[in-house]
Amino acid sequence: MDGHGRPGSGQVRGGVLRALTGALRWPVAWAWCAASVAAAGQELPNIVIIVPDDLGRYDVSMHGGDIATPHIDSIARDGVLLSRFYSAPVCSPTRTGIMTGRYPIHAGLMRSVVAPWRDYGLDTSEVLMPEVLERAGYEHRAIFGKWHLGHFKRRWHPLRRGFTEFVGFGFAVDYFTHERLGERDWSLGYEPLFEEGYATDLLADRAVNFIGEHADDDAPFFRAPHTPTQAKEEDLPLYDRLSAIEPPRSWEEATGHNPLMPLEERTTLRRVHAAMVHALDVGIGRILDALDAHGIADNTLLLFFSDNGGSVGIGDNGPFRGCKATVYEGGIRVAAAARYVSGGRDVTVPLAYIDVLPTLMRVAGIDDHGGKPLDGVDVLDVLTGKQDALERDLYSFVGRTEVRDQVAVSEGDWKLVVIGPHLTEEGAAEASMRQLFRLDEDPLERHDVAADHPDIVARLTEKAIAFRALQPPNPVPLYSEGEGTFVPPPNWQFGVE
Repeated sequence: MDGHGRPGSGQVRGGVLRALTGALRWPVAWAWCAASVAAAGQELPNIVIIVPDDLGRYDVSMHGGDIATPHIDSIARDGVLLSRFYSAPVCSPTRTGIMTGRYPIHAGLMRSVVAPWRDYGLDTSEVLMPEVLERAGYEHRAIFGKWHLGHFKRRWHPLRRGFTEFVGFGFAVDYFTHERLGERDWSLGYEPLFEEGYATDLLADRAVNFIGEHADDDAPFFRAPHTPTQAKEEDLPLYDRLSAIEPPRSWEEATGHNPLMPLEERTTLRRVHAAMVHALDVGIGRILDALDAHGIADNTLLLFFSDNGGSVGIGDNGPFRGCKATVYEGGIRVAAAARYVSGGRDVTVPLAYIDVLPTLMRVAGIDDHGGKPLDGVDVLDVLTGKQDALERDLYSFVGRTEVRDQVAVSEGDWKLVVIGPHLTEEGAAEASMRQLFRLDEDPLERHDVAADHPDIVARLTEKAIAFRALQPPNPVPLYSEGEGTFVPPPNWQFGVE
């Protein structure tokens, strides 16, 4: 995929699992999802966070999709389904929010992703999740898969940001050769790693081994596991019946791009994507089996959610409007589930990627994470059924060009979408397309009621302008800037502090 969520040339074989993340514990810490705070003297749980890349909400069978995902479904069945969980529209911003508990706009990482040729990374003044969990007693903190928060300089490396183990890549790689732009991007810690195999399988291997290595430790551990569209040949026949997905009209409306590919190519991409989701589900099943085999499943807090909606014309976002790289529900309302509490419930309260860290702080017994003010909130009581509402606004933002933004603000049941010039510029709001939706009555965003409620539009526009103004003066450049002149170093090893 390129930075716009479109398939790149020659990428007709696969790309969904970009990052398997996770965490486990040992006597000192909890982590995110659905559990009560441990009583005094009670052990804290292990944590496993699984964040697949570009997974459409209806790419999983727990939402009625065409792809069988029994292992992913079991997380919701044995725990809770999070039917209104929101991520950012694209991947680097979501990862930033997970790690910091703050909207990525504060760090300049909200309008676009970190491109392979970009000398840019997550500000080192931000305190990240693994650093917080270390203070809580999580001794082993691993990330396997896609990092995508800066790679040009060592100071942005996962091992410099609180993790104790890293196997993976910087952004998106070929699932078979592990290359990007002709150079291998697959590392063990700081060093290039040369191993053969399908990326999803290799990451699952690492996760299973990590669980086995630390299952009997006396300290908690935390583990955290894109884009060519590439699947294994043996998995392709499983979904040779699937038809192409029509790109949503709202993609062109929001971005100015017409993504329509020939029907044959779209059909092939959809079938390959489905086979990749199958491989993802099998890998997750292996992780769940490892937790069971080592007797730690009941003391492991497991969270699963996609980093954004499905890519245009490839991932299945069902009836929802939009897709990856849009602020409509199809781009941000993602497949999600959590396992630790009693199963069978559907949590319909809006939750978000920025809530992960604040909730982990609660279960780990940390009142002050020592960083900048958090935007997310502790949602543990929502997950356990003790609370049935949250009073807060939610924001979403992605930039497509220097003159075209998408900003959304949700206030209760109301959601305003603004598409147009940068909102901080004079007259930008008036020059933008502004749409108002009532999500409780119209979750599919089919009926724009802005003309009927000018007062609500005005109020939410002011909130959107204030949010857009949070962007620092040096945000991540748009994806395509500098692409044509860049040549990667051997094995993507920059070695610059």
